[in-house]
Amino acid sequence: MNISSNTLYSTSTNYQTSLKPRVEEAEEEKSVEKKSAEEKKPQNELSADEKRLVLDLQSRDAEVRAHEAAHQSGGAATGGASYTYQKGPDGRMYAIGGEVSISYKSGSTPQETIANADAVIAAALAPANPSGQDLAVASSANMMKIKAQQQLAQETQEKLTGKETYKNEADKNSDSKEEKGEGESKRLDIPA
Repeated sequence: MNISSNTLYSTSTNYQTSLKPRVEEAEEEKSVEKKSAEEKKPQNELSADEKRLVLDLQSRDAEVRAHEAAHQSGGAATGGASYTYQKGPDGRMYAIGGEVSISYKSGSTPQETIANADAVIAAALAPANPSGQDLAVASSANMMKIKAQQQLAQETQEKLTGKETYKNEADKNSDSKEEKGEGESKRLDIPA
């Protein structure tokens, strides 16, 4: 198969990559949450600007988490979501960016590659508002799909051309035999 692309794409709203193992990330999140619980200010101690900022951070956190969850439910081989946090004036940590890795390989057949590319496209475009990176991943998967479709069309054409060539050769052989009188056998009835 001519198509070979083993690719790992990251659909991200902030384009950051974390190289920490997932266990370390989970432990870090727990310690951050524990510290933030100790440092929380009650809502009534926040100024109007701080309250507005907290509402903005809460909204962004919900948007980021929904965006990354949509990628994960998109159908391709997706990894876990990782987030970038910002501490709010209330002492809590809010997700302000995130990413989900989407990986796919070309298949062993053009049909398999097309199916894999369709799954990646679905995962990349799953959020209501895909980011620029999401669109780039979908575009790359679409190019891979187009190449696989071209290869499939070429293979189909070669099969058809091969059959046509064989059929044409058979017809030529049949025509030449008929010209020589070898084509059909006719029964002659000779009276006895």
